[in-house]
Amino acid sequence: MITARAPFLAVAALATVLTLSACAGASPAADSSSSPAASAFNSDDVTFAQLMIPHHEQAVEMSDDLLAKTDIDPAIVDLATQIKAAQAPEISTMQEWLRDWDAAENGMADMDNGMGGMMSDDDMMQLQDASGADAGALYLTQMIMHHEGAIAMAEDELTDGENADALALAEAIVTSQTGEIAVMNDLLTSAK
Repeated sequence: MITARAPFLAVAALATVLTLSACAGASPAADSSSSPAASAFNSDDVTFAQLMIPHHEQAVEMSDDLLAKTDIDPAIVDLATQIKAAQAPEISTMQEWLRDWDAAENGMADMDNGMGGMMSDDDMMQLQDASGADAGALYLTQMIMHHEGAIAMAEDELTDGENADALALAEAIVTSQTGEIAVMNDLLTSAK
């Protein structure tokens, strides 16, 4: 009887390994249907999501403000479109994580604490009031600072977090936003 079960168990084990390896390659933002509640998480993962959601929301708002303007360098328009397209779905993913983790989206008492790079109301008004080349340069300058803050938050998550999906998103943020900062610096240099 043991010999008859051995091939069955080997096939079952192989199927499990293949299923797990296929799931491991999925991006957290691309596959928000996976439930991070089933995997381990800690308070740093919760804090990462709670802080990154409003941080991303502000980046989307900044991009919307710029995209509503005319006479903006098409390369800056393309970048703002790319930033909005990347960060809006990440917001939804993190909101789902918080629901799965039974954590409030606005659970931090002082949301500005620990969120480097956030623009003040005056900064946001300055961007809203700017036009043309001035608006483009201001957007780039502000978004560089904003991205630097997000990268610092993501690096904290990589150091202290536990949840595999949150860690993968943090790594993606570091990679993508570091690349976008390089593009924005090039655009600022070429505009001078």
